[in-house]
Amino acid sequence: MSTFKELGLSQNVLKALTDLGYENPTPIQLQSIPQVLASKVDLKAFAQTGTGKTAAFSLPILEQIEAKSKNTQAIILSPTRELAVQIAKNIEEFSKYCDGVNVLAVYGGSSIEDQIRKLKKGVQIVVGTPGRTVDLIKRRVLDLNSIQWVVLDEADEMLNMGFKDELDAILEATPATKQTLLFSATFPREVEDIARHYMTKPVEITSGEKNKSSDQVSHQYYVVSERNRYNALKRIADVNPDIYSIIFCRTRRETQEVADNLIRDGYNADALHGDLSQAQRDSVMEKFRKKHLQILVATDVAARGLDVNDLTHVINHKLPDQIESYNHRSGRTGRAGKEGISIAIVTAREKGKLSPIERNIGKKFISTPIPTGKEICQNQLLKLIDKVHDIKINETEISDFLPSIYEKLEGMDREELIKRFVSLEFNTFLTYYENAPDLNDSGHMKRSSDSRGKSRDDENMTRFFINIGRKDKLNPARLIGLINDQSIAKNIEIGQIEILDTFSFFELDKNYQEETLTAFQKNDVDFEGRNVNVEITEKKRSGRGGSGSSRGKRREKSENSSEGSGRTRSGGGRARSKDRKTAGGGDFSKFGRKRSDSKSTKRRGRD
Repeated sequence: MSTFKELGLSQNVLKALTDLGYENPTPIQLQSIPQVLASKVDLKAFAQTGTGKTAAFSLPILEQIEAKSKNTQAIILSPTRELAVQIAKNIEEFSKYCDGVNVLAVYGGSSIEDQIRKLKKGVQIVVGTPGRTVDLIKRRVLDLNSIQWVVLDEADEMLNMGFKDELDAILEATPATKQTLLFSATFPREVEDIARHYMTKPVEITSGEKNKSSDQVSHQYYVVSERNRYNALKRIADVNPDIYSIIFCRTRRETQEVADNLIRDGYNADALHGDLSQAQRDSVMEKFRKKHLQILVATDVAARGLDVNDLTHVINHKLPDQIESYNHRSGRTGRAGKEGISIAIVTAREKGKLSPIERNIGKKFISTPIPTGKEICQNQLLKLIDKVHDIKINETEISDFLPSIYEKLEGMDREELIKRFVSLEFNTFLTYYENAPDLNDSGHMKRSSDSRGKSRDDENMTRFFINIGRKDKLNPARLIGLINDQSIAKNIEIGQIEILDTFSFFELDKNYQEETLTAFQKNDVDFEGRNVNVEITEKKRSGRGGSGSSRGKRREKSENSSEGSGRTRSGGGRARSKDRKTAGGGDFSKFGRKRSDSKSTKRRGRD
């Protein structure tokens, strides 16, 4: 196997790599470093996330930087500020013994005055986000006339984020004699367009097959109803006591709500998204890197700069809109030669989205049942026993207490002691999952053709009749608003809604059925000039056209209920404090935490 020394790197760089624990180059480094050292030809490189791209382009640049010159000689562009900071940090570590080499990360959300001041002192390598880089060029403080290298890192993601105009402006401001190095985990059409327009007969190298998933990552999916998505997420976490995972969400709002719910339920988690300040994002990322957090809930963009090699799982709370984004997500695990698992939580309607992803990554998803309460209890119990077996005993400190302990436990044999000890830690967990329902949406393939996609009956919901419908200009959104206006209960859960011509039906948490009736009666509700009347009605029988109510049998034309729409939570949005404290660094697998698997009380975001 080749070594870094054999690639032609200097002693100063090799010494820094040794300090960092680098032993042998990765495949992308083996191909890129000699190419950039020996040639000024443009380079187009495919490399999956976690394969060592930063060293692949920065090491040969460092070898050729003119340290005596204060001119900016290399500009490295990345899609996010987190990734820019990470790249700059890596280059600083690589150049530890390279006297006179200065590196600067420039990005939004940080003082531009500080960045301008540092640029004026002389910086040979600038790592920047496209937006801030363009801003500094326009201010005439970032001079690209002496640029010898332009690196486009994560080019596909920069284009996905809408930075094409900025990339065009930056590349047009650089000399024609520069060497352009384009690195990307996927090569969609837009990336190929950049290569055609701004690169001259580039050499193309690959580390692995384009757009394919790492061999170290296995892919699983769980089919659930929308209302059970979060509960399924918790069970996946619970059945893996040693989980160290990123949970990916599609929006900032969804990210924060999932993180808040996990923290509320006792999980060692936090959120990472664009609504956090830079200081908050840095703090969360640092805690996660140090494993003070075991679960990070993040958006795709925010997680791009997170350099972690030990993730056990990547969980897709919802699938991304773009197929390429799934590859980026799954590439966060299975790194540095370790195996990882990428999980997709989908509804029956979303299952069809897996096929194009399978074609893209060249792998099949494995259908996996959501863990049962018994499976979770078994895994957690065995984890507890392992912790007891591996605990280090402080003989000096504990010895003074042992006589009293032995006296209190006198008369108990070994078997009874073990049972009592395990029960002390385990009873809460065992009780929580006792009689836990099956969350697998096993009936999604068996539904009757005349059910019109309706989800199965829910014993936790009460069905109500309301005497207004389409002719009264009622729609689901207005009905939800009408229910919210009655202030029945904070964050009450709303189930299926059916809007008919002159009347409608809706479902609410059965624990509030009396409060619902009282609220509508007491408030003397009026809607579009009609006095509103609400009554409890029987649940509609599966596969039948009618349902019983105090108003007799009526034909119901279900137009709005479908499992794809899921459940909606009543209640308006709530403000979030951005300086909210993170859940402490306690043991994730501790059993005595608060649980809410069967009764969720948080409002789900409407994204």
